[in-house]
Amino acid sequence: MKQTDARMVIVAYRPRPGQSDALADVVRRHGPVLRAEGLVTERPFITCESADGTLVEIFEWRSAEAIAAAHHNPQVQALWAEFFAACEYLPVGLVPESAQLFSEFTPRDDLVG
Repeated sequence: MKQTDARMVIVAYRPRPGQSDALADVVRRHGPVLRAEGLVTERPFITCESADGTLVEIFEWRSAEAIAAAHHNPQVQALWAEFFAACEYLPVGLVPESAQLFSEFTPRDDLVG
């Protein structure tokens, strides 16, 4: 088995009231911004939606160092400010579907940039 420095993450975004469209817009731009900054791998982003409208995103950072670098990157910080305005971040375990042995979500391929 090949070792890798890459880090897979799963994140849940619950839209703030009236912010579903704004959240969709920022999620759509998330992958392209992180790729342009060289912070994520070429693995496709996966975005799906829970029954309550929470968006779940799965993607791969290049490394733990890339994650740390994102916290000092102006383009990423600007994008994260938009996320904060549009949603609250949730631990994935609080998304109701995650309690199921096989968690089912609606694919949101329209949000993958």
